[in-house]
Amino acid sequence: MIKKLRSKFILINMALISLVLLLLFATIFMSNYQRLQSESHDALQRAMEHRIDMPPPKPEMGRLPSGQKPLPFTPVFTVVLDNNNNILYTAQQNVSISDDDLKKAVEQALASEYPEGILKELNLRFLRRDIGEGIKIAFADRSNEIQSMQSLFLISLVVSAGSLVAFFFISLFLSGWALRPAEKAWEQQRQFVADASHELKMPLTVILANSSILMDHRQDTILQQVKWVENTQAEAIRMKKLVEDLLFLAKSDADRAPLVHSELNFSDTVWSCLLPIEPIAFERGVTINSNIEPDINLTGNKGQLKQLVANLLDNACKYAGNKGIVTVTLARDQKKVYLKINNTGTPIPAADLPYIFERFYRSDKSRARDLGGYGLGLAIAKSIVDNHHAKIIAESTVEQGTTFTVCFAE
Repeated sequence: MIKKLRSKFILINMALISLVLLLLFATIFMSNYQRLQSESHDALQRAMEHRIDMPPPKPEMGRLPSGQKPLPFTPVFTVVLDNNNNILYTAQQNVSISDDDLKKAVEQALASEYPEGILKELNLRFLRRDIGEGIKIAFADRSNEIQSMQSLFLISLVVSAGSLVAFFFISLFLSGWALRPAEKAWEQQRQFVADASHELKMPLTVILANSSILMDHRQDTILQQVKWVENTQAEAIRMKKLVEDLLFLAKSDADRAPLVHSELNFSDTVWSCLLPIEPIAFERGVTINSNIEPDINLTGNKGQLKQLVANLLDNACKYAGNKGIVTVTLARDQKKVYLKINNTGTPIPAADLPYIFERFYRSDKSRARDLGGYGLGLAIAKSIVDNHHAKIIAESTVEQGTTFTVCFAE
């Protein structure tokens, strides 16, 4: 999918660039053609104004005869005809033409129904005008005009080809850069589906195995097979918790999580999460210390904030180890509120710290599975923190243990 998306990105980009280049060079081509056409027309007009009613005198070096304007650079020649269309005089400027071509040009110019036009066969542009006692025709050579347009076309072609090649590699780079977040999201989604399928498969396998055992002993009472029933119930509860966590994350991703913010006493919220987990910590041999500043108020969703604290406390108790210590600190510093939960268990490797908030990520996979974790607790905590525009960071050292710090802005 990403490859198809990248190919489509490059194709659309190249199509747009080609269209822009086409319009750009077409504009340049047309404007240049109109300029050359205008110059040629101006040359014809000036040639018409140049008097040749008698053989022109030979000018002195560096000077023109009195009353005459310089002829244009465009190669032109003029012809004066009498009333019988016989050539009386001709004048040439920067051009040389044979008698046959001159005669043919005059004939075609006289045969045209328009007073000006183009003689394609001779590459000439003409302008015809009646002068009372005859006809005057000015001709302009189009060779330079055609050569200029051909050169411009070749240059445009080379520049366009080079630009398209350059833009192709630029588009190739930009497509990789622009689609990198989508590629990462797509890979994470694939991994998420694979991990979720794997995690759901395990309890389902156990439930089916237990059901098969119960079916094989239909004559037994529930009391005789109670361990299989209890095991099935435990796996069903675990699977229900997993589905609820997945649903929570899906709603958060779709921005559809029902968030109702209200003013609440966050100190009381932390205490309400701390008290139920103390018996569980006691069974695991974990000591919980607390330093909770009273009457710290926050604006947020009470249900999600309770889930945040419960997930961080549950994670800390799981990994504090036997005779470990979990320390919960809630304090206000100026306009910010800090919640810190520390455990003295085995520190998280530095290489794993950037990934611990990803879904289904476990630093110690086998240990986490033994403790009943799915690797979603911290991902949910991160989602809740983001929903409240707060920040969460994790620090882990051998000396200080592992500390999760959540910073709320009041």
